[in-house]
Amino acid sequence: MLSESSAERSAVCAVVQRCREHILASKMRFSLRWQLLPVLLVLAIQQCAGQREVFRLFANCRFGKPNFDPCIKKAFNALRPWFKTGLPEFNVAPFDPHRAEFIEQRRGDLGGLGGYRLLLSNVSEYGWSQSEVTKYRTEPKHDRIVYSQFFPEKSLDGSYDFQAKILGLPRHTRGVWNLTLYDYSQTTTVTRIGGPGGLLKVRVEIDKIGDMKLHISDLFHGAKIVESIADFFINTMWQPSFPFIKPLINDLVSVAFTDIFNESFRYFPLDQVIKS
Repeated sequence: MLSESSAERSAVCAVVQRCREHILASKMRFSLRWQLLPVLLVLAIQQCAGQREVFRLFANCRFGKPNFDPCIKKAFNALRPWFKTGLPEFNVAPFDPHRAEFIEQRRGDLGGLGGYRLLLSNVSEYGWSQSEVTKYRTEPKHDRIVYSQFFPEKSLDGSYDFQAKILGLPRHTRGVWNLTLYDYSQTTTVTRIGGPGGLLKVRVEIDKIGDMKLHISDLFHGAKIVESIADFFINTMWQPSFPFIKPLINDLVSVAFTDIFNESFRYFPLDQVIKS
């Protein structure tokens, strides 16, 4: 009888303990919800405030008015505080840094005598929040905008995979890279193909580079002395070769920005922000 009584007490205690744990867990979940509520409210208020502020920046910009282009240029520069956060209420991803999962460029024929394939991956670009739009032009007949931009400093980094064939001899190397541009300016042309919601085609042209620093790892499969010499020549002799590599850089950047702009701006509600 004593054993049965002890077993019953143990069972009752176990049930009571489970009830206590359930009540405690319920209280914790309830408390956590109330702790999260102010955070969610703050985020919602910030989102609405951000949306209202964007509307305010473009409030005086009217399609077809003589001051439309200067107004847009001024508004673009006023948007710089949002480059690091993006505009989630408009589904616009952060611009500083830009992110590109991969960028690919091919030239020539890898199966023939000469050609190459360059794959850049996990690319990040920094410096937009310090940039300034210096010129802006709308071309409504072509559904196009053209703007020039100045960056005191712009930097990029990522990984690379380079395959080439020179006179039939194959070459393959991979590693990481980083590039810093000083006193840099570029002109970007954005064209919409089709009506609202149509694809955006982006073309970026380098206007000027004051100075450049480029470092590439494992360019010669870890031969440190050779790579140090190559690094020295790249960073001291880049200007004479720049006219030849400039079109390749323009193509690479244009491909990346076409993807980025379509992701953030293809369905941007322009008619809600800019009134006729």
